[in-house]
Amino acid sequence: MITIRDLKKEYVMGMQKVYALRGVDFDIHRNEYVSIMGPSGSGKSTLMNIVGCLDTPTHGTYHLNGQDVSNLTDNDLADVRNREIGFVFQTFNLLPRSDCLGNVELPLIYAGIKSSERKKRALDVLDRVGLSDRVDHKPNELSGGQRQRVAIARALVNNPSILLADEPTGNLDSKTGEEIMRLFEELHSAGHTIIVVTHELDVAKHSRRIINLFDGKIESDTQVDNPALANDMQSVVS
Repeated sequence: MITIRDLKKEYVMGMQKVYALRGVDFDIHRNEYVSIMGPSGSGKSTLMNIVGCLDTPTHGTYHLNGQDVSNLTDNDLADVRNREIGFVFQTFNLLPRSDCLGNVELPLIYAGIKSSERKKRALDVLDRVGLSDRVDHKPNELSGGQRQRVAIARALVNNPSILLADEPTGNLDSKTGEEIMRLFEELHSAGHTIIVVTHELDVAKHSRRIINLFDGKIESDTQVDNPALANDMQSVVS
């Protein structure tokens, strides 16, 4: 599904070049559940932006479902994002004046889906995340965990190739965070491809593979057959 080769990203800040990514190579296959970890400044946010088609690399190639998206225009990238990628953010990014149904329908409006089909699909994914009884509630009427479930439903409604989550439990207490991560596990078991960007081992341990970045390079890429074993990786990913 994802093939990345010799990926580099450079930024110019004043008179200085910043090398955010220094030649990254990896593949992600359909129905994988991958966590990308690393300390601040390791390049994980830059990598997330490129994988999510929010940015393009300075050098190297990124193929998504066979399409080279490395050098697409902004409009073409926006089209790929809407079709292929469902985003889940730390801050939920919900529209405060819209109810759950309206928030989840939003990507379908951009995709040009007719109203009756939008409502049907939005209700279906809200049911999948356990919020069928909250469809007419606005974000300020929901708990943090419920807001994140709405955000996950919105990310799923276009049936994307990838569910890309950026610190999905960052604004949640530990118990609610565990509930959200269990939901990701259920989605993975149902066949979804999930990529989580995080600095927290407790979040990464739910995945089946951990890619650890350091100074813009991959320091380790480890399969975790049993998620419980991820607790033993503290020395690898910290």
